[in-house]
Amino acid sequence: MVVLAIVAFTGIFAPIVAPYGETQVVGDAYLPWSAAHPLGTDNLGRDMLSRMIFGARNTVGLALLTTAISFSVGSTLGMLAALKGGWLDEVLSRLVDVLMAVPPLILALMLLAIVGPSIPNMVGVIAVIYVAPVYRLSRAAAMNVVGLDFVEAARLRGERTPWLLRREILPNIWSTLIAEFGVRFCFVFLFIAALSFL
Repeated sequence: MVVLAIVAFTGIFAPIVAPYGETQVVGDAYLPWSAAHPLGTDNLGRDMLSRMIFGARNTVGLALLTTAISFSVGSTLGMLAALKGGWLDEVLSRLVDVLMAVPPLILALMLLAIVGPSIPNMVGVIAVIYVAPVYRLSRAAAMNVVGLDFVEAARLRGERTPWLLRREILPNIWSTLIAEFGVRFCFVFLFIAALSFL
């Protein structure tokens, strides 16, 4: 989490942290490492460290957005499946099994070939892919809570499904979801980097 926090901080405050501007030409092309340019310069004479810091800004933002979407959708569906059970649980679980049966990178490339390679499409495709593991985790965690007495008491009081999800189940699985959010953010970060090479 410390490394993740450092990367996020560096990306968010890139204009302050970076020693030079993103497109600023600061010297000759392909300068070696030095005190002024810790990672040297690129083919146009731009500082490589500054370029990496500004690049992290874009990737961190996209990874955070993608992870937030996948967690919002996946955790809601997982808790709903655990609470309702029956046909809804069966349908959602089988859809998740189908999603997880295909290797994520191949599935992402296939879906991006269909919808077109753009940043919004990439965010949507990766979010859909990572909904599956979040769904499984939140469903498993919620299944341990759904059968407890306080949830049954809330049901007997006539509380509606949104209330049960928000007030009874989510607070009791929150710590699990937060821990998974950090891990999943790292996976999404690497996934975006992998897609950028393909």
